[in-house]
Amino acid sequence: MKNIKTLVAVAALSLMSAGAFAQSISVTSSTIDSAEAKIAAKAAEQGANYSITSAIVNNRVHMTANLSK
Repeated sequence: MKNIKTLVAVAALSLMSAGAFAQSISVTSSTIDSAEAKIAAKAAEQGANYSITSAIVNNRVHMTANLSK
């Protein structure tokens, strides 16, 4: 029983630490390049890497990315 409680506690802490560093951000700009530059700047501020998850282009660009350390 003690082993099961320890395993559950370790699993919960490992999930929390992975989720604590992940962050989703969104930006709006007039071009794809400038939207990515905004995301790169926000990632650099936080000392994180980024991966773009979506980009929607209509009259403006709406881009979303995940930041991770």
